[in-house]
Amino acid sequence: MSFCGVIAVAEVDFVGGRALQRRGEQPCVRTTGSLPYQVRNRNRSVRPVTSRSEKVQTFRGLHATGCFIIPNPWDVACARMMAQLGFKALATTSSGYAFSRGRKDGANDVSRDESLAYAAEIAASTTLPVTADLEDCYAGTADGVAETIRLAAEAGLAGVSIEDRMPDPSQPIREFDDAVARVAVAAEAARRHDIVLTARADGIGKGAYDLDEAIRRLQRFEALGADVLYAPGIQNLEGLRRICRSVGAPVNHVLGQGVSGLTFDQIADAGVRRVSLGGSLARAASGALLEILRGIAAGEFSSLETAPSWQSLRHPAQTI
Repeated sequence: MSFCGVIAVAEVDFVGGRALQRRGEQPCVRTTGSLPYQVRNRNRSVRPVTSRSEKVQTFRGLHATGCFIIPNPWDVACARMMAQLGFKALATTSSGYAFSRGRKDGANDVSRDESLAYAAEIAASTTLPVTADLEDCYAGTADGVAETIRLAAEAGLAGVSIEDRMPDPSQPIREFDDAVARVAVAAEAARRHDIVLTARADGIGKGAYDLDEAIRRLQRFEALGADVLYAPGIQNLEGLRRICRSVGAPVNHVLGQGVSGLTFDQIADAGVRRVSLGGSLARAASGALLEILRGIAAGEFSSLETAPSWQSLRHPAQTI
């Protein structure tokens, strides 16, 4: 089910870096370049083609000056709404997607192949650059990290992220040297495959370390070649300013974790270049759905009577 209200119209099967055509279905669109997957489009419309290299160039340019919002769709319907409303780039959400599949985020309940298939589907659904939230790159080894970066590029993505956390409740954050070594491998692979790398220091949000340690890690990640830096869970505006002053690379700030109540202008004035929504948009949409269902369970149907048309959901820019 799509919380955005329209059925997803493009799907791919992505397993081990290659696409699989689903039994009994004929692919009708193929992306440019040599990306090894096929897209099935139920409405058979062929969209303008943008190469991955063009998307990467566009994505890098967005981080060069100013500040932009990058929303996080969990399905194709959301992605297309966002594109039509004028957003310039998209990011996947591991938590939003996991919830939509009845899984748990951060516990490897969603496999690398599943996550890449979801990201490839989002990337193929619009002409916008897409960066993927790939948690810890779904890999316990350096070779595995590099392979995930390669597969992300082959899936048509313009960007990818790597975190210093682990799917281990007893030790959710990696030691400094381990985290640094993995980012070094990821940065080398990102340069080789021309993909924008975001390196994350997740320990503040997990209560594993403080702002000073987050800055130490981000500075090291930057020195290794990370293109964008990211520390979820910052507790106040001054902490956000400190991070932006401490590094030269663009900084991402995620809404829904840590400090709340900030405006876009406040975040941008702090020095942030990119504002993501993370899983907060999926939670907000799911919360709205929950309230509608509670009303229906109580015999109240007015929310259905005022629901927007499929046409307005498919073409939201025309209804503004």
